[in-house]
Amino acid sequence: MAKGSYLSIITLNVNGLNAPTKRQRLAEWINKTPIYAVYKRPTSKQGTHTRLKVKGWKKIFHANRDQKKAGVAILISDKIDFKTKAVKRDKEGHYIMIKGSIQEEDITIINIYAPNTGAPQYVRQMLTSMKGEINNNTVIVEDLNTLLTPMDRSTKQKINKKTQT
Repeated sequence: MAKGSYLSIITLNVNGLNAPTKRQRLAEWINKTPIYAVYKRPTSKQGTHTRLKVKGWKKIFHANRDQKKAGVAILISDKIDFKTKAVKRDKEGHYIMIKGSIQEEDITIINIYAPNTGAPQYVRQMLTSMKGEINNNTVIVEDLNTLLTPMDRSTKQKINKKTQT
């Protein structure tokens, strides 16, 4: 992208997109908001097609399990000239990685949704395995499903020492 330009991005944690009213409201909100990329999780799909359709957002990438639960998605607005080069996703719906370009500059977009159990180990393993794919033009959004600092916990929860900084 040109020097001084920026890309507006938002991440959403959305449940219940099987409800048509919720899908419609989300699509309307996305169209009213001046953003160019949306990362959402968890998401679900039915059959082999994505049910969330947003006018002006034809580039919708998703990774989902076979069941109607947990997954990740990346939506990219038609307002930006994004050219897709490669898409990598896991069968469990925990991550998706898109390699492409915007205005002839390479960019990698990664969306990770860590499982509820074993999240710290999963995140470490994922980032280690993707190390060769990550550079200065990489955007990573993730739901770590773990506590990072003592401020994030309630009185009964314990901090995982592997994630504490």
